[in-house]
Amino acid sequence: MKIYSKLHPAILLHILNKRRDITRERRDIVPENQYLQVGTMKMVNGQTFRPHRHLPLERKTQITQESWVVIKGVVKVLLYDLDDTLIHTELLYPGDCSITLRGGHNYVCMEDDTLVYEYKTGPYMGQQKDKEFLD
Repeated sequence: MKIYSKLHPAILLHILNKRRDITRERRDIVPENQYLQVGTMKMVNGQTFRPHRHLPLERKTQITQESWVVIKGVVKVLLYDLDDTLIHTELLYPGDCSITLRGGHNYVCMEDDTLVYEYKTGPYMGQQKDKEFLD
């Protein structure tokens, strides 16, 4: 599910991907022009890829983008528009993923012992340079 700004409808803010939406073919969830790249694939026993490494590239990120993947438990995600208005809420279950490209977000753990992976573009320069809290 792609969530666009209500203020600027051409701007993609958030993406939610449910575990049930993962298919056998590799699917890129995030557009190629974004800093954080996320893809999915449902693999079969013995499936592999050619060994490889990634080449060094000079990249200049202009914003921190973030993704959460729920491993265990339930997380409520709250997604905000560019003007800090709440535009969507959703429950995420194991295997579900949220991606924030722009706009604000918040996560509320809904069960004890919930486990998540969090991914962000880096490098991390400290909280004062990285984030602004919403009221």
